[in-house]
Amino acid sequence: MQVTSLHLQDFRNYEELTLTLAPTLNIFLGPNAQGKTNILESIYYASITHSHRTRQDNDLIRFEQPAGHVQLAFSRAGVMNRIDIDLPRHGRRKIMRNGQPTRPRDLIGCLTTVLFSPEDLALVKGAPALRRRFLDSEISQASPAYCHELLTYNHLLAQRNTLLKRIRENHSPQTLLEPWDAQLAASAAKITRKRQAAVQKLQAIANEMQRDISGSKETLALAYEIHGREENVTTSKKTDAPEQNARPEEMPPAAAQVTERLELWYNKKLEARRALDILRGVTSVGPHRDDLALRVSGIDLRAYGSQGQQRTAALAMKLAELAFLHEETGEYPVLLLDDVMSELDADRRTALLAFLAQERIQTIITATDAAYFPKEDFGTVYRVKEGRVTQA
Repeated sequence: MQVTSLHLQDFRNYEELTLTLAPTLNIFLGPNAQGKTNILESIYYASITHSHRTRQDNDLIRFEQPAGHVQLAFSRAGVMNRIDIDLPRHGRRKIMRNGQPTRPRDLIGCLTTVLFSPEDLALVKGAPALRRRFLDSEISQASPAYCHELLTYNHLLAQRNTLLKRIRENHSPQTLLEPWDAQLAASAAKITRKRQAAVQKLQAIANEMQRDISGSKETLALAYEIHGREENVTTSKKTDAPEQNARPEEMPPAAAQVTERLELWYNKKLEARRALDILRGVTSVGPHRDDLALRVSGIDLRAYGSQGQQRTAALAMKLAELAFLHEETGEYPVLLLDDVMSELDADRRTALLAFLAQERIQTIITATDAAYFPKEDFGTVYRVKEGRVTQA
């Protein structure tokens, strides 16, 4: 997977920008607030269909301009593709893939990316929603079916929450919850099983990355925690795991049985918590409440890990995401590193750069200091100043 060219018009602080990117390492250097991150943001937006910095598309349009535009060309499996996104200040955005209109959800997975920014250092110690988003993003890029199921689940969840409030206010009977609970439980079981399988695959990769970055001093263990369930499936157990790269309809019977058991468990849990859910007006059980547990050398990293251990684990998880997507899709995604070099100590920077040099993954890095990188033969360097980019 390689981005070959990028064209921006009235996007963030760029009036117009056309770039041809190198197939391996691209380094964008410059002081803060010059537009380096905006380049990464445009690529990520074309990949995921939303920004990692804002939920408002209008924030992406250059000041006082009526519209912005992103055009990106990339190769996948040797085939060239193009994504065009028009961002009007008023009205709906228009997304085109290879000249054909496409829905946002159908674009996800066409161009796979992994973004690591300073905000991702909170992935370990931050709220569970961050870790759920991490899992959902990587799985959605590898599996369009999962992305669709996630949209279905969120729709069902919103509908059930609305009904709970109506029941609380005596506007609807409680019996209306039964069909919603059945649908929600079925969708929740599929999402949870897919997340469990993904965490099992991430476990070995993330642990290897943690050992490499820490100089073999630390091990990293991951486990998917189902909210409200006493016995959670840990990544050390390999039973009932779906076959590698298997589609849902190709899952072995054991995996299908696990999904059925989860569906039954969710049904029972939703029924048991109905009174509480009606009182609160929200659904208290489901994948939207789950978490990803992280332990370094047996210590709960979320609560007790040192800052260095947490940063190492965050980086290890992002690099594991690279390997996961490579395993699932057959190609490495594009790696986007936003000013993370200044957040890592010298040893971690060295380990990261050694990994990038070895794997030859297309990587786009922003940084404020050229001293973070070797002086010779280390990628294509660009200078960014006030929304203008020149190749060094």
